[in-house]
Amino acid sequence: MNEDKNPWMIRGQKEVYDNPWIRVTEYDVINPGGGQGIYGKVHFKHLAVGVIPIDEQWNIWLVGQYRFTLDQYSWEIPEGGGRMDEDPLEAARRELLEETGLVAGEWTKISTLHLSNSVSDELGYIFLARELRQFSPEPEETEQILVRKIPFSEAVDMAESGKITDSLSVTAILKVQILLLQGKL
Repeated sequence: MNEDKNPWMIRGQKEVYDNPWIRVTEYDVINPGGGQGIYGKVHFKHLAVGVIPIDEQWNIWLVGQYRFTLDQYSWEIPEGGGRMDEDPLEAARRELLEETGLVAGEWTKISTLHLSNSVSDELGYIFLARELRQFSPEPEETEQILVRKIPFSEAVDMAESGKITDSLSVTAILKVQILLLQGKL
């Protein structure tokens, strides 16, 4: 097996759906085992950004909202999308202000990840935000957001117990916990 060689053969492709946020393409393929089939790919037209806002007392801000796709309420870190040509940090700054009203004086990128790489090419960035100042939130019209400030340890418990299920949020919270345990924060 060669890590640099694509074992999939694409025989054809067709766009099956397109809107301002995603494009879905269906591929006619020969899979690595030699079988014929189809593979669907969701292309995201924006970057995903998530922010872990932490104050001096190790409190974190979570946002809660009803997620249409899940048909249920979800607690998450502040997150959203950025244009592909936008600096992910600028998108993170905007999302933090929109959703929580917070502005941070110190920013650290802590992770880059693919959010669901078996079906999509969505790329996400996670930032740690420190030196926080509170202003008024500026939510988008599609958002009805509740904001909670809780101890970071409680957010870790929520991620570990499954009360937080959003992949960007779970990854971000547990990554910060690892960095904290390693003495890097």
